[in-house]
Amino acid sequence: MTTVETGRAAPAGPRTARRSPAGPLLAVLWAGAAGSVALWWTGTGSVVGAAGWLTGAGRIAGLLCGYACAVLVGLMARVPLLEARVGSDRVARWHAMAGRYTICLLLAHVAFVLAGYAAQDRASLWHETVTVVLHYPDMLKATAGTVMLVAVGVTSARAARRRTSYEFWYYVHLLTYAAVFLAFFHQLALGDQFNGRPVATALWYALYLGVAALVVWFRILAPVRLNRRHRLRVDSVHQEAPGVYSVVVRGRHLDELGARPGQFFRWRFLGEGLRWTSTPYSLSAPPRPDLLRITVKALGDHSAAVPLLRPGTRVWAEGPYGSLTADRATSHRSLLIAAGVGITPLRALFETLPGEVTLLYRARGAEDLALGGELEAIARWRGARVLYALNGPRGQRPEITAESLRAAFPDLAGHDVYICGPHGFAQDVYRALRAARVPDRRIHHESFEL
Repeated sequence: MTTVETGRAAPAGPRTARRSPAGPLLAVLWAGAAGSVALWWTGTGSVVGAAGWLTGAGRIAGLLCGYACAVLVGLMARVPLLEARVGSDRVARWHAMAGRYTICLLLAHVAFVLAGYAAQDRASLWHETVTVVLHYPDMLKATAGTVMLVAVGVTSARAARRRTSYEFWYYVHLLTYAAVFLAFFHQLALGDQFNGRPVATALWYALYLGVAALVVWFRILAPVRLNRRHRLRVDSVHQEAPGVYSVVVRGRHLDELGARPGQFFRWRFLGEGLRWTSTPYSLSAPPRPDLLRITVKALGDHSAAVPLLRPGTRVWAEGPYGSLTADRATSHRSLLIAAGVGITPLRALFETLPGEVTLLYRARGAEDLALGGELEAIARWRGARVLYALNGPRGQRPEITAESLRAAFPDLAGHDVYICGPHGFAQDVYRALRAARVPDRRIHHESFEL
């Protein structure tokens, strides 16, 4: 490991970490699922024969699918409380998991209900399918919604994601809203659990209307208000390292955004070739009342076009999001471990985290150290340390292991550790930290690998 270091910061008092509401929220979500099953239990009489059991299983799956659709859309709403307290990465994983549950429940609902109806009518499965789709109320709309949800599920599978562009996936994903809307009405029209039960019907409406309100407010009205209020435009673009560029965005009253070092926004640059894509980039410097800065590595079509942005280009932003902030700290000592462009949120934290702070920056060579001059200046100013893990003269990669970390930081278990970098790198560092007996509650990172 090749290292360069400066002085050490003076200690400061510890900070208390906020308690994550993930556990209670999950309990609420599972309670809602139990309540959906209870709707079937309390609204169903005796179950007789194979047809009754098949139909009952289909209706249970349908109720759970309807509930999962509401949860799925709610997790897409980007509610700030969830994004900041639970974490954008965890919410994204919950959304992906809810999507898989929803598709499985949807297919089970269709298969069991059609099989039960066919057994009850002593008809073929094909005949029953045609009858239900063409003659039952609201079933044409529900069928269209089913096709849309399955399309979203197929394009969201990891193998399909690798073969399609982000833009294609994103716009297909938006069909979820239309699919849920189209499928909603047949739930009330054909669901025996709602017929003649005004309280159950009212609760189902409240669930869906509440989720719709969250989406309208946080996905539409809040971004419109933010961008009308702050009038963001590109101020300048600077090269930081080969293939790495910083974009400075100027706006009005940016202190009102409440953005924190370590957080990110979703950025849509209204320039040629970029206006149809919204991409998350972290702040690479503490926000100022009139300026925000991001630092981007040219890895894909969108990021490769960022260096071509011209000053004055309008910017549409949504956020701030993310919980990789100082609020996670439990100690007065912090270790920041970055790789590649993962330095961006940690550079902002390096300047602002209280107490004793050390930054370990992994890169191929000195020429790839984006923002290196700033890091050195910050280290001198606040008396912190910067360590570099660079490839050797023959390209050999330095290993970040439990042993090397303990050797560099004898009191490592007493540090809060912030990690940001490629998924594989973050996973390797996480395992090394756990092997070095760093408590899990003191390891902070956000991963969007689903």
